[in-house]
Amino acid sequence: MITNQWRAIAQDIIYVICGVLFCGFALKGFLIPNHFFDGGVTGIALLIHEIYNFNIAYVIVLANLPLIVMGAFQVNAKFAWKTLGCVILLGICLLYVPYPPITSDKLLVSIFGGVFMGLGVGLSMRGGCALDGIEVLALYTLKRSSFTISEIILGINIVIFLIAAIHLGLPTALYSILTYYTASRTISFVIEGLEEYTAVNIISSKSDVIKDRLVNEMGKGITVYKGERGFMQGSFDVSHPVDIVFTVVTRFEVRRLKSLVRDIDPQAFVYTNTIKEVAGGVLKKRAREH
Repeated sequence: MITNQWRAIAQDIIYVICGVLFCGFALKGFLIPNHFFDGGVTGIALLIHEIYNFNIAYVIVLANLPLIVMGAFQVNAKFAWKTLGCVILLGICLLYVPYPPITSDKLLVSIFGGVFMGLGVGLSMRGGCALDGIEVLALYTLKRSSFTISEIILGINIVIFLIAAIHLGLPTALYSILTYYTASRTISFVIEGLEEYTAVNIISSKSDVIKDRLVNEMGKGITVYKGERGFMQGSFDVSHPVDIVFTVVTRFEVRRLKSLVRDIDPQAFVYTNTIKEVAGGVLKKRAREH
């Protein structure tokens, strides 16, 4: 137990250090030299840096402090302390690590600046903390308004990019929106990983064969719901009992599963939906909670 605990702590530290280094690289290698922005608290810090010429390292730490305090109440104290250490580490990285400017090509800056920023934020989140406290602010606002977290974050970022457009021009703001989009998609990829899971429901008259092959051929765990099929137009009163087979696969296995079902029953009804997080059963746990 102690060994596993220390291994988890070491893993968190590695995630955080790598996350900080990637964020520093994105900021000093791409965004800051080209006057680009990101969304969230980082975007606010970059705006303040550009408008008032304050040192970005101090601005990022100070901009995150209120949200770190808020995070202690909205999440927990452990999360807040870890985030504080992570943000301070980023500030030190920005002060002392000599990242060289990589390119001045605006398209490359917007894409790869977003990719490395997303890698940094995503890895820090896997380490149990946050380099950008915008979601903490959204969670706080959520409890006091009727808006969703996504709507709140979108609203904050719209304000940031509008200010950027006014002070630095519309093209810079548009490229910065591309940076933010790239970063957000990279964050999702880092957190979800290659094994993003997909829930699959299968309704078929040959469910017994499908169940056997899912378990014994693909090695999947299944759950069976009892249902009825039929209820067709013109014969609404006619129905038949059926087993509805539910399983969870990685996105790489969806094609194989559909081919398997199609070979057994071309008329089978199959529908899927993406799962953000799963744990337990025959699936390995991919991410720990804070």
